[in-house]
Amino acid sequence: MPAYKNQDDIGFDLSRAKVCAETYSKSVGVQCIIIDPQGSTLYDTGNEMSICHYCKQMRIASNQQLSCEKAHLYGCYQAERFGGKYIFFCALGLAHWTSPITTDGMMRGAIVGGPVLMVEPEEFLLYELIDKNNLDEHTFLELKKYISHVPIVKPEIVNNLSELLFIIAGHISDIQPSKYLEQREYQDQQSDISEYIHYIKTMGGNVSEIQSYPLEKEKELTSLISIGDKAGSQKVLNEIFGHIFFSTGGNIEVIKARVLELIVLLSRAALEGGADVEQIFGLNYKFLGQIHGFKTIEDLSFWLSKIMARFTDCVFNLTDIKHVDVIYKAVDYIKRNYMEKITLEEVASHVYLSVSYFSKIFKDEMKCNFNSYLNKVRIDMSKKLLLDDSIALVDVSNLVGYEDQSYFSKVFKKMTGMSPGKYRESRGQYKSG
Repeated sequence: MPAYKNQDDIGFDLSRAKVCAETYSKSVGVQCIIIDPQGSTLYDTGNEMSICHYCKQMRIASNQQLSCEKAHLYGCYQAERFGGKYIFFCALGLAHWTSPITTDGMMRGAIVGGPVLMVEPEEFLLYELIDKNNLDEHTFLELKKYISHVPIVKPEIVNNLSELLFIIAGHISDIQPSKYLEQREYQDQQSDISEYIHYIKTMGGNVSEIQSYPLEKEKELTSLISIGDKAGSQKVLNEIFGHIFFSTGGNIEVIKARVLELIVLLSRAALEGGADVEQIFGLNYKFLGQIHGFKTIEDLSFWLSKIMARFTDCVFNLTDIKHVDVIYKAVDYIKRNYMEKITLEEVASHVYLSVSYFSKIFKDEMKCNFNSYLNKVRIDMSKKLLLDDSIALVDVSNLVGYEDQSYFSKVFKKMTGMSPGKYRESRGQYKSG
């Protein structure tokens, strides 16, 4: 398919990236796309009959807010955070994987593989999708038709496909791109800072007031970041940096110390705006380790502006996408491990969230708490086992993750209205009131 943007000035060699995407897609039999840093598609190896194209049309028709672009962007950010690759779930519960395309230490886009199913279609969360998205019967039947053509790939194979895509993204990232747009952005920022320094030098008033730190600007900056205003944030950040440069006499080591304080300020503003705590702290750790490598004030200021933009991105609109990914990953993990002694802490760790935060969003999204959902999955599976007379009743509880048979019987009766033995006798045909 054709590229959606001009190949010039996107930060990497799109022609080479397209060849890599096509080769990967044809070799592994899975769709592949290339996106820019805003999540927009630059190139797509799929066709108009793919599930992603249908999903996009379905969401437009139903005025749903969650978009594929945001899901891909979220996955890309997570890949940057977790060592260059990340497997994630889109709003339909389909698995994708992505790796960032990076040049000169900056993310210029990403390559995304998928979608695939990692579970059999009958175990797929279609009925949850009906309830959550208010789909009508026609849309649901169309959705089932499209999903029936999505390849089913085992999780371990998806991991291998993700690793291969990571290698390919690294190959693309080695290409030195045109620097025009970045240079223009760099020059504009330096011009803004110089202009503000000139303003400080020529303004009237008390010298001590001029040299004092502009706390009011900090407050303005945090307010703008918390609402996701990139342009406004950049303007105020340039003014603050100009003030730091002027008041320190251009001493780069002193400026670095002030910049470290600014990074903490920026991260707190992002958190106040609703950004994810773990993601912000992870980015902080990464950024604070990079600062000592800068030799010029110009490069340092440009780097700081990129951090500000990234923190603002964390605020703007990826929270819902993150929740979708977390819920599908958690549910997938539960359905694969329900027969083991799994805990809330274990699943929270699997999706890289704190126990309290995971517990909250799980209850908000699934309309029940973690233990209730785990019991539901276990009891549903036990019903299938109870219809098999070759499996002793005493073994059924162990096979679905209950170590105590009496506790299993108690939960089963509470959820179905009858004991496991009665369910087997009746072949599941009736429930007592």
